[in-house]
Amino acid sequence: MSLTDRDQGATSVPGTPPAGGRRPRTTVADVVRAVTTGDLPVRITAYDGSALGPADAGITLSVRSERGLSYLLTAPGDLGMARAYVSGDLTLEGVHPGDPYEAFRVLKDDLRLRLPSVGEALALVRGLGWERLRPPPAPPQESQPRWKRVMGGLRHSRSRDSSAISHHYDVSNAFYEKVLGPSMTYTCAVFRSPDDTLEQAQASKYDLVAGKLALKPGMRLLDVGCGWGGMVRHAAREYGVKALGVTLSKAQAEWAQAAIEREGLGELAEVRHMDYRDAPREQFDAISSIGLTEHIGVRNYPAYFGALRERLRPGGRLLNHCITRANNRAPHRSGAFIDRYVFPDGELAGPGRLISEVHDAGFEVHHEENLRQHYALTLAGWCRNLVEHWDFCVSEVGAGTARVWGLYMAGSRLAFERNDIELHQVLATRNNPDGSNGYPLRPDWLP
Repeated sequence: MSLTDRDQGATSVPGTPPAGGRRPRTTVADVVRAVTTGDLPVRITAYDGSALGPADAGITLSVRSERGLSYLLTAPGDLGMARAYVSGDLTLEGVHPGDPYEAFRVLKDDLRLRLPSVGEALALVRGLGWERLRPPPAPPQESQPRWKRVMGGLRHSRSRDSSAISHHYDVSNAFYEKVLGPSMTYTCAVFRSPDDTLEQAQASKYDLVAGKLALKPGMRLLDVGCGWGGMVRHAAREYGVKALGVTLSKAQAEWAQAAIEREGLGELAEVRHMDYRDAPREQFDAISSIGLTEHIGVRNYPAYFGALRERLRPGGRLLNHCITRANNRAPHRSGAFIDRYVFPDGELAGPGRLISEVHDAGFEVHHEENLRQHYALTLAGWCRNLVEHWDFCVSEVGAGTARVWGLYMAGSRLAFERNDIELHQVLATRNNPDGSNGYPLRPDWLP
């Protein structure tokens, strides 16, 4: 029999032949039935004509090919689903590929999985054909597994960091212009109200960073991991600061430097294609690190914060802004989808580990705040932009890469909403030998 709907009263086991008959071929619906329990929150259809779940469900997952099924079977979890989805072998109906947030929410809240018994699993595989367990080639958007990346250098070596940054950021400046909006800012914004536009919120974020660093005309700012130069340009334009930004992405550096010249900020602002470890050792008055810590590796925190301290004058301030785990005991490495499709070699620590490392590098921490709700709103805004400019983005980077971004941003939004991950800003000073640092008795900026 073919399972066209979940029959709550059925007792037959997939792969068990009827008396006197031939063994029926296992369907995709049989597989879904074997690995789930309870009512399905979505409709699932397949290339073999089988279906499962309510016919009137608002969301439908469709396994469109045998290759898609092989992706799901040979890499269980988010990696297999990502491969099938990015390649177009698994599709979603009822949500836009630029913002599949609602599908994530429904599946996370209402889909209940179970592990089939060994006997069930063997029966399913025999019915499907053992060839279904032969892994298809991964989509071209996928980075190599960690063990293969060693050919490009040890984890977080200069060459491997450069390659990882290029994988994520050197996609297409035109693509990023559409997704990020005019600010070209790829970090968490700060919303005074949920009704703020993305541009207003990004300007508020830069003003918040500038306020915490007490930026004033004539000061020298180093912005490490500067992206497309948003903080550098904002500090120069709004605060009269002489700002230098460094980034490992050549595409970012070229775009940022062109924007600096276009905006007439060349006397104050500069962005260089450079590793933060090679940034000038001059004594800057302030340092901002907005979204770089995620890329450097947790074991490298001491060297990283030590390098920033060497570049900051006594009495100067450091503002570190980065994504963290919600739990200090959580694993540092990211899941398979994020590691292979989004941030190769990315690592996150809990806020306690982060603050401890800043302290141990010789800084004094004065203030910390969690902006995770703001990042959920930021990601919602980027998804809206991707949906609005979907056709252009697909023409620029291809449908597979555009789907990766929809998955990544919508899934991350849900993770921030559920406090699975957080965004922390840590403000610290490099003190003088006598302990003085110029920090006021009460904050001189508005949180």
